[in-house]
Amino acid sequence: MNQKSSIIQILNFVPKVLTLDNVRQWIVWYLARYHNIKISDATVSRILRRHGMNRLPRGTRMRKVHTKRYQKQVPGHHIQMDVKFLTFIGKEGEKVRRFQYTAIDDATRVRALKIYEKHTQANAIDFTDHIIEKFPFRIREIRTDNRHEFQAKFHWHVEDLGIRYAYIKRGTPQLNGKVERSHRSDGQEFYQLLSYKGDVDLEAKLEEWERFYNFHRPHGAHAGTTPYEALREKL
Repeated sequence: MNQKSSIIQILNFVPKVLTLDNVRQWIVWYLARYHNIKISDATVSRILRRHGMNRLPRGTRMRKVHTKRYQKQVPGHHIQMDVKFLTFIGKEGEKVRRFQYTAIDDATRVRALKIYEKHTQANAIDFTDHIIEKFPFRIREIRTDNRHEFQAKFHWHVEDLGIRYAYIKRGTPQLNGKVERSHRSDGQEFYQLLSYKGDVDLEAKLEEWERFYNFHRPHGAHAGTTPYEALREKL
C-alpha cells in the first residue's frame, strides 16, 4: 500500500471512530506501525485541513481537566473497574440492555472485558474472579465508584482475596479516568460499528476487540506502543 492510499484510508477511518483528541499523533503511529510509512504531525495536520477535517464535530465540547494525571509504574498495583451500560435493538425491534464490566490496569492499560445481562454484586464478584485468572500479574488494589453493584458483598469478596479495595469519592469520575476513557474508545471504535445479532455474536466480537485493544492498538499513554508491549517492558 502506497503513502497516498494509506493516508486516504486513515482519513476515511478517523471521523467514524475517533474524536480529534490526539488524532494527528494517532495517525502518525498507525501509519508507521502498520504501513511502514513515516510522516510528521505537521504533514498530517495539513492533510486534515485540506480535507476539512481539522475541527471537532459541531456541538463537541473540549473537556476540562480537573485533576493532575498520574500513572502507576507497577502492573497490578492499581486496577480501575467500572460498568458500561449498553442498549441494542433486537431482532423484533425490542430494546436489549446489556452491561459491559471493564477492568483496566493503571500502569499498562491492559484491559479485561465481559458482558452480563444484569449489573449486580454477584456479577461484579464473578468479574473479579475472571480478571484474577485473566491478568498475567498479581492484583494489589481495585478501585470502583460507589454504585450498587460494588457494595458490601463485593467489598468483602475482594478483601478476602487479599486485594485492597477503594471507592472513589462521589462526583469524582476523573479518579477512575482511565477506565472511563477506555469506555469512550469502546463506544467510538467498537460499538459504533457493531450490529447486534445476539449475545453469542456480541461476546465473540467483544473478545476480538479486547484482544485487538491489548495486543495491536497503539496507545497514546505509551507513545504508540500497545498495552502488552508496555507490560513486557515493566515486568
